[in-house]
Amino acid sequence: MNILDIIAKKRDKRELTKEEINFFINEYISGSVTDYQAAALIMAIYINGMNERETTDLTLAMAYSGDILDLSDLGDVIDKHSTGGVGDKITLILMPIIASLGIPVAKMSGRGLGFTGGTIDKLESIPGYNTNISVEQFKENVKKIGISLIGQTLNLAPADKKIYSLRDTISCTESIPLIASSIMSKKIASGANKIVIDVTCGSGAFMKNINDARKLADIMTKIGELSNRKVKCVITGMDEPVGYAVGNILEVKEAIDVLKNKYIPQDVEKIITLLGSNMLILANKAKNAKEGEDMILENLHNGKAYQKFIELVQNQGGDISYIEDTDKFEKAKFIIPIKANKQGKIMRLDALTIGKLAGFLGAGRIRKEDNIDKKVGFVFEKKVNDIVKQDEIIGYIHSDDEEKANYVLNRTKDFLEIV
Repeated sequence: MNILDIIAKKRDKRELTKEEINFFINEYISGSVTDYQAAALIMAIYINGMNERETTDLTLAMAYSGDILDLSDLGDVIDKHSTGGVGDKITLILMPIIASLGIPVAKMSGRGLGFTGGTIDKLESIPGYNTNISVEQFKENVKKIGISLIGQTLNLAPADKKIYSLRDTISCTESIPLIASSIMSKKIASGANKIVIDVTCGSGAFMKNINDARKLADIMTKIGELSNRKVKCVITGMDEPVGYAVGNILEVKEAIDVLKNKYIPQDVEKIITLLGSNMLILANKAKNAKEGEDMILENLHNGKAYQKFIELVQNQGGDISYIEDTDKFEKAKFIIPIKANKQGKIMRLDALTIGKLAGFLGAGRIRKEDNIDKKVGFVFEKKVNDIVKQDEIIGYIHSDDEEKANYVLNRTKDFLEIV
């Protein structure tokens, strides 16, 4: 068996065997297969696709290319994953609710890259919160208080990391088999047996249209079945930001306000009840969606979820005084209002453009090693379909650089449409 035959086979639109896929992954990790050979095979996969069995075999080969986290001693752990978006602070709200309902939450999350935010960056916005703890401490925290949220400290799915980087450099990112195997390999390596996946769809998501979102959801569900994992995918909208805040500290503050019952944006409530009810059904805690939704909202409104969030932060070294009084968080030097240029209905708050501009302000990174400014971003006061008067404030730009803030203000027309 050699890599040239495998490349030629997929180039000619033929099906790869499990052995051929395993050979490619093992040899690529060891360095025997070069980047240019791997790129040729990835391009052939991008052009000619993979069937469900091939995609599953690729997923498992990547999952088992490094460490595998064993969570079996924690009981019935239900994981949640999002394919990413703008303003997505759902993990910060939903996972304490799930833990408060007696379901162990042992979640490894990633950092933001490009226009999408990362849960770990948001958690590290809380002074003292430690996302880099040992696996032993991680599991001990879950046993002690029922929840731990940390960064990906293990060598999980290293083959996926190499292939992901390669895909980015050869314009092969938008391939459903490659996206599905990338997501699922990391979830399997993270020790999850039951997974709810939020497949975001819209301008600020990987999947721009509903048909592609459904295809991705279907293949990830099938990978779950073929790899003995229970997977439930739900599709949520990402044409406008989730909630009102975009940016690390700003999103943390919004998540805390929701947990404190100060307010809850309608889209946030819809997402947490949709994902949460499916998690409760997988955990055999709810018989149906309605019962699960009621349980989610009850523990949000009765304060149990907020108390669990306090426990989480305190248990991982975070300063809970910032949670109790969010005014203590650092603030950007310049907070500039965005005003409606006319009276009418908001028809568009484009998530992709907003995410990119938040990154320009310093809220995101282009490379994983880039530093971010946790203070900057946007806080909106309106959503799509809201009626506004001329000069009414639609939101605020938070920036440490006045020149950048003014540049973003002049780009308002690129993401905001009023008719």
